[in-house]
Amino acid sequence: MAAEDKWCVVTGGRGFAARHLVEMLIRHSEYSVRIADLEDSIVLDSAEQLGLLGQALDSGRAQYVSVDLRNKAQVLKALEGVEVVFHMAAPNSSINNYQLHYSVNVQGTKNVIDACVEQKVKRLIYTSSPSVVFDGVHGIHNGDETMPYTPSPNDHYSATKAEGETLVIKANGTNGLLTCCIRPSSIFGPGDRLLVPTLVETAKKGKSKFLIGDGNNLYDFTYVGNVAHAHICAERALASEGPVSEKAAGEAYFITNMDPMKFWEFVSVVLDGLGYERPRIKIPAVVILPIAHLVEWIYRLLGPYGMPVPQLTPSRIRLVTCSRTFDCSKAKDRLGYAPIVTMQEGLRRTIESYAHLKAENQPKTKREGPSKASKYLGSGRVADTLLWKDKKQTLITLFAFIAIYFNFIASENTIISALTKLLLFASIFLFIHGILPAKMLGYTVEKMPKSWFHLSEDRSHKFALSVASSWNIAVNVLKSLAEGNDWVLLLKVVLSLFILSFLGAFSLQNLYTIGVTFAFIAFYVYEKKEEDIDGIFIKTHAFSCKLKSDLTKKFLSSKKID
Repeated sequence: MAAEDKWCVVTGGRGFAARHLVEMLIRHSEYSVRIADLEDSIVLDSAEQLGLLGQALDSGRAQYVSVDLRNKAQVLKALEGVEVVFHMAAPNSSINNYQLHYSVNVQGTKNVIDACVEQKVKRLIYTSSPSVVFDGVHGIHNGDETMPYTPSPNDHYSATKAEGETLVIKANGTNGLLTCCIRPSSIFGPGDRLLVPTLVETAKKGKSKFLIGDGNNLYDFTYVGNVAHAHICAERALASEGPVSEKAAGEAYFITNMDPMKFWEFVSVVLDGLGYERPRIKIPAVVILPIAHLVEWIYRLLGPYGMPVPQLTPSRIRLVTCSRTFDCSKAKDRLGYAPIVTMQEGLRRTIESYAHLKAENQPKTKREGPSKASKYLGSGRVADTLLWKDKKQTLITLFAFIAIYFNFIASENTIISALTKLLLFASIFLFIHGILPAKMLGYTVEKMPKSWFHLSEDRSHKFALSVASSWNIAVNVLKSLAEGNDWVLLLKVVLSLFILSFLGAFSLQNLYTIGVTFAFIAFYVYEKKEEDIDGIFIKTHAFSCKLKSDLTKKFLSSKKID
């Protein structure tokens, strides 16, 4: 039978691993391929347009159908005249939303099974996950398929994948349908939109130097080409007659590259190959987990308002700190699976495919002129001191602030007595400094010029104008409040006074300590990470504006209903 007469469907066909399977199926020419995914139409990148997929779509050997697996009617239509289904569709595992995962991984899978039975599909290969046996606490060393499903799944994705897998295995033999499940471990390779891009983004922010845990946890990674190959091996085993298909059907199979390596060594090889810093500073998982729980909680609150899916989640932390290795003997014996791309070759291809993300190819953003922090501080002596450009001056100033703290702040003097002591010390210091000779013990004593203590007429005028302007602003605010029309202004005033009252609750010692520490650290950090911090502020501002807009719309719509 010609390939044009034999059709297979790949659900989630525009996903990472599914794209590779689609291309491999087209290359083998055994089946015409129907690509099923959520988008209304298929959009090819330039490489796909010029490659096998583009040619197959043009020739009719491949076609695209828009399908929501939660809609059984759409699934039935997509499976018309199909001999084989590769069910690879699943939501992003980072989104720990039970309803979403259940609706796709369980209800969607049930729709696929029912459609296979009704449309008399011969074979169904389901893409599952090794996480169905992983509880997020105990490492897995050379685990095999005799391991039971974990009663405590690491996340909703894993829990619903196990339910979907159970349905597929149970459906084996129904109306002649043969099924099996593939559990590929930690897929990597060209086209990955999560692992490598996330590592590079982390490296750009200077965080790639950190690793979580002790760094010794072993992992089984699987090159994406081997994952596609495993699906084809499974289909061929099911298509074989006699004992081969009987042994292969109704089973689940772990798939790996059969070459375990330390998780953080894998990360190091990828980052090193792209020209970024290797992880070297170890952070205990117990330190990171509470932060990850907080991030996940914030996402649950703000996710509906546009907050992007965070990478720092509790399930991810557990995944990267535990060992996870699996035995592929069963897949080798019953499916005839063996990796067709070695680990070293897979890493080489992966790094080569992300040449555009290499450190040397990133645009260099060189700052022209003084930094924003320097401008805010007046680009003078104060800026040089707080930004640590004149380290000698910075250290002298720090010692002076520390001396002031211990002599005037920590001693709990009243404001009058503290000022008196300060003026007394200043007077004695200036007098002694004034009588010192120009040279002493071979060192030059730099005399303070009188101009330091002179307030020019221009500065006096600017100071007076500043005071008068501040007074006038305050008076105008009071006038506006007295009119009783500007609610926004009232809220701003109330919020400002509330913040002042909050700060007033702190003791002078605490305020002084926090203020000095902030001044000598915050401006310095801002200068070094100006672009990143500005980006965070811009995103936060955009998010707050969207949140405000959404809340306003909801409020107005509720008023209309009332």
